[in-house]
Amino acid sequence: MSESTTPAPGRPRSDLDATVFTATLRLVHELGYAGATMDRIAAAAGIAKTTIYRRWPSKGVLITECLLHAFAPLPSSPLSPGGPPWLTSTDPRGLWAAAIRWIAAKIGEPGVGAAFAGVFVDGITDPTLRDYLLHRLQDPYRAMVEEALGEPPERVLLFIDIIVGTLLHRMGMTGEPMADADVEALIALIVSAYG
Repeated sequence: MSESTTPAPGRPRSDLDATVFTATLRLVHELGYAGATMDRIAAAAGIAKTTIYRRWPSKGVLITECLLHAFAPLPSSPLSPGGPPWLTSTDPRGLWAAAIRWIAAKIGEPGVGAAFAGVFVDGITDPTLRDYLLHRLQDPYRAMVEEALGEPPERVLLFIDIIVGTLLHRMGMTGEPMADADVEALIALIVSAYG
């Protein structure tokens, strides 16, 4: 009598996503953004390249999703439970200070700063990726800050540009995240300019 076998189910999507995201950021950290190719990511994650492309049609989309995963899921409302750790009140000075400390720490995590900078550079010449970055990465955070502070999009976007641009510039110029003392100086500048 032969034993009936049922094919083992594939990994749950969330497990597979986490495995790929971890492998991607590790490779970006070790090899740089350009060195973390889709072939290498698939090999490091232990899956077929076709599986990668079925889920993420390009490296830019994959990196954007890695960043969203690294930054944690966004809640439906800025002040809802489970929201970003930096968005705890509507006090502008406190919100900006907490947000700057949070994004500076995230950019300092292995692979995150390089992935962030690399995907932005790719977006300069790739309008499809730029649109994806805008709608998946920037717009949700901008909308949360707008709602929490009651500010117009242009004003919030200017502050996001200044903060993220400054942090990524420092990482790009030194290869290191911004030192805590400089993060505090950036907070003081933003808080004084916001008023």
